[in-house]
Amino acid sequence: MNETIRQLYDRKSTRAFENRPIPAEAKEVILQAAVMAPTAGCQQLYTILDITDQGIKDQLVKSCDNQPFIASAPMVLIFCADCRKWYEAFKAAGCEPRNPGVGDLLLAVSDANIAAQNAVTAAESLGIGSCYIGDVMENAEIHQRMLHLPRYVFPAAMLVFGYPTQQQKERVKPQRAAMRHVVHENAYREMDAGELAEMLSYKAVQRPYQEWLQAFCDRKYNSDFSREMTRSVAVYLGQFED
Repeated sequence: MNETIRQLYDRKSTRAFENRPIPAEAKEVILQAAVMAPTAGCQQLYTILDITDQGIKDQLVKSCDNQPFIASAPMVLIFCADCRKWYEAFKAAGCEPRNPGVGDLLLAVSDANIAAQNAVTAAESLGIGSCYIGDVMENAEIHQRMLHLPRYVFPAAMLVFGYPTQQQKERVKPQRAAMRHVVHENAYREMDAGELAEMLSYKAVQRPYQEWLQAFCDRKYNSDFSREMTRSVAVYLGQFED
């Protein structure tokens, strides 16, 4: 196994960091890796916000489900799906473009997340840990105001970076589902209740599967924050309707 594959297999989220900065040259490498990511039509339909203001980091702690490690992260990047830059360029050149739609947004979100994962992979190769913060979407309206995001710009992903503590290095990476349940050949394959239970039952550990699944559904899928994310994103999507 080569070093790149090993790092991809071993990488896990880091939520506690050593108290030391990320060198400027390492930060530059991570950002350069991000912008070298694959992109639809070579358009780079994203903008990366480099959050260096401690006051904004502190606000993000509160708006992203009260996660204090955000404030202590040496580097915080927000990857915005950006349908605005090309739209404004088209208008400025007299191209008479249509308004960006939901399909454009989905393409831009894909671009942004691919760039984000390039940043994660580059950081891992430098011994720098990272963690995705999905809550940046949950409170999209708050973050739109906080970060001065104009119309047709959506906060698709947030990443925090830093050197992991020893405890974080030693923490066991969570197990993933078996490949046969995740990879379907040629076409989507519906899985019955038995196979779905087979796919997920390892997560229940010592608890009865049904009991664990009900608790997980209540805590995650049916939770207030999940419903709020759906509502907030739906409101934001309204900006992309003609």
